[in-house]
Amino acid sequence: MGHLTKSKGRVTEADIQIASVFMDRMNLHGESRLAAQNAFRVGKADNYPLREKMRQFRSICFGRFDLIRMFLEIQIQAAFADGSLHPNERDVLYVIAEELGISRMQFDQFLRMMQGGAQFGGGYQQQSTGGGWQQAQRGPTLEDACNVLGVKPTDDATTIKRAYRKLMSEHHPDKLVAKGLPPEMMEMAKQKAQEIQKAYELIKEQKGFK
Repeated sequence: MGHLTKSKGRVTEADIQIASVFMDRMNLHGESRLAAQNAFRVGKADNYPLREKMRQFRSICFGRFDLIRMFLEIQIQAAFADGSLHPNERDVLYVIAEELGISRMQFDQFLRMMQGGAQFGGGYQQQSTGGGWQQAQRGPTLEDACNVLGVKPTDDATTIKRAYRKLMSEHHPDKLVAKGLPPEMMEMAKQKAQEIQKAYELIKEQKGFK
């Protein structure tokens, strides 16, 4: 996260604040929090070996895509901390995704899903009363909701329901816990499931199906 936020030139107060927010949400205290803060500082170095670190992280995950997805989600939210995605931050995110085995097309779709989800009260938008990321929230639209589910506004009810069920199956906190999700990530898992549920409810309401 430190490397990502430094890529745009300097680390802002918003960057530091969202890093603290994630540490709070993951209940990092004492030595764990100090370790996370140190990792953030180390990441700011110009010679930070990003690709090497991402390969190490991928090997530690042992193919656990749920962990990889959550990690990438945190990085995207950090990149948007000041309300916009700097081109340098996008480039760093592409490198992270590539080393984690995610294609550019998959990443762009994931980015759209997260931007849509932010309009449902989740992600970086919810976390501050000041700064750009709070002001970016404008209220969810049908397009936002469809982006969350990875569907199109023109898709039929069957397609939308199938996408919703698949996402809920992948993101349901109870199922993730059963797969060994670390307790520190439970709050983020719950938030993601709520975003998916809210998006689905909005689509049903606007498209008129049950």
